[in-house]
Amino acid sequence: MDPSRRSVIGASLFSVALAVPNWPDVVGRMEAVQTGQAQRLGMPEVDMVIAMTERVSELDDQFGGRHARPMAAAFLVNTVVPYLKADAPEPVRKAMMSAASDLCYLTGYMAVDEGLHSLAQQYYLKALQLAGASEDHLTYCTTLRGMSVQAVDLGHGRDAMRLADAAAAASPNAGPRMRAFLAGQQAHAAAQTGQCSNALTYLKEAETAMEKAESRAKTFGSYNPSSLTYHIAQVHYELGDVRGSVAAMEQSDKLRHPSHRRTRVRYLSMLAERQLEIGHLDAACDTWGRVVDIYPLVQSGQCDQSVATMRARLRPHLKTPVARALYERARLLAPASLPA
Repeated sequence: MDPSRRSVIGASLFSVALAVPNWPDVVGRMEAVQTGQAQRLGMPEVDMVIAMTERVSELDDQFGGRHARPMAAAFLVNTVVPYLKADAPEPVRKAMMSAASDLCYLTGYMAVDEGLHSLAQQYYLKALQLAGASEDHLTYCTTLRGMSVQAVDLGHGRDAMRLADAAAAASPNAGPRMRAFLAGQQAHAAAQTGQCSNALTYLKEAETAMEKAESRAKTFGSYNPSSLTYHIAQVHYELGDVRGSVAAMEQSDKLRHPSHRRTRVRYLSMLAERQLEIGHLDAACDTWGRVVDIYPLVQSGQCDQSVATMRARLRPHLKTPVARALYERARLLAPASLPA
């Protein structure tokens, strides 16, 4: 699939405006940049945007999106937009649009973390536009996959499947780690829509690709064995195998880097909920205890919701001392905006 303007517009999950407020429409308007009204752009500025995106991503992993997203949004408006207007040689202009698309994708990802789904879609669509204009297939595919993740987490399985397939189709020559990255999401979306055979086929494809990727030195993004094992857990759960999902989630946490606090809170919370679902209250409380240890260190809407769910699931078990103690501990840590 060619990342053209038509394909960008067709990738929209819901009907939303294509532009983030105060952003110019970049696609098809490269010739309209007002030469001379902004500084001349070079690769050092592009490298700076790339480095800033990496730093913001690290902050997001450690502390959640609530603090990091406003920083990214301000950087986009105050620094990156003027760069996009600056006079520059064509290769530099394309490189800047590519860097901007990656930052826009990250900002959308953090908006999802805050539960601002409409805003996230606007950032995602702008990332697609910029990636298409700069011929950046990697960010284009990554953004489509991010939209699929958003859809599947909201329970929109058909949209998630369509977007995951579009991401895979846009990257026919993907290397093994990228293929695992895409196929894992296809497996999750297929499982949510009841496509058992397809889900297992995609999962096997992801596993095979990851085996090849792990034998190579270069790493793609953050997709690693922990991410794949998470997808295995999600496929098991969607297909009704809760015990299999619990085992895979436990393995995923063992493989996950401890600095990814926000992800750990979310996925440990899922694990605890599923442990309770199969009647393992003590194991669930132990897992939720780890959640409560990490939770004060992150600022995340998704993590807030995970803790709210934990308290709701514990209420029927408050006569059990371990559940009562955990409930009271969590109640003292939870922000006032959460229900009591």
